Amino acid sequence: MKRIFSLALQGLAAVLPVALTVYLVYWLLLKMESIAGSVIRLVIADEYYFQGLGVISGFLLLVAIGILVKAYVVRYIIRAGESLLARIPLIKSVFGAIKDFMRVFSLGDNREAESVVLVEIQENAHLLGFITGRKIAGELFPESEQEMLGVYLPMSYQVGGYTLYVESSRLKRLDISVEEAMRIALTGGIQKT
Repeated sequence: MKRIFSLALQGLAAVLPVALTVYLVYWLLLKMESIAGSVIRLVIADEYYFQGLGVISGFLLLVAIGILVKAYVVRYIIRAGESLLARIPLIKSVFGAIKDFMRVFSLGDNREAESVVLVEIQENAHLLGFITGRKIAGELFPESEQEMLGVYLPMSYQVGGYTLYVESSRLKRLDISVEEAMRIALTGGIQKT
């Protein structure tokens, strides 16, 4: 009986990540279809609508927004909107946190290689982190003899973490992607062998 239970747990461990990923993608596509599809039905006749048109339209809209964001006028409008949000007490905290969190994942290829680091917390003990703030660290610690860097340290198995301001000499740069490092950090280092 113990052997059967152990095999069932192994089967669950093999199937659950795939099943949850497929379900999440399916759920997101359904939501996208539902929201975008209801807007499209207001614009076009029902006989021209087909299942999936909402997803296609939503994707094309995101691409168009991505292109528009490159335009100076749109960037100005976005900055003005962000400036407005930054003045509203509770909203500015939430908006700022989400924006900073997304910035970690959208680092350019040229910065990505140097953004994943190990932080030496004591001799032979390190934490995995992401460089997030050079400018702010310099402003907070202008008297520091060494370059100070802001490093985000994610916590395993949950969304959250700490930001430390550390001397650059206590950091060891790693040659792995932000995505791989985040996966390692969030899963507690449990890796497939």
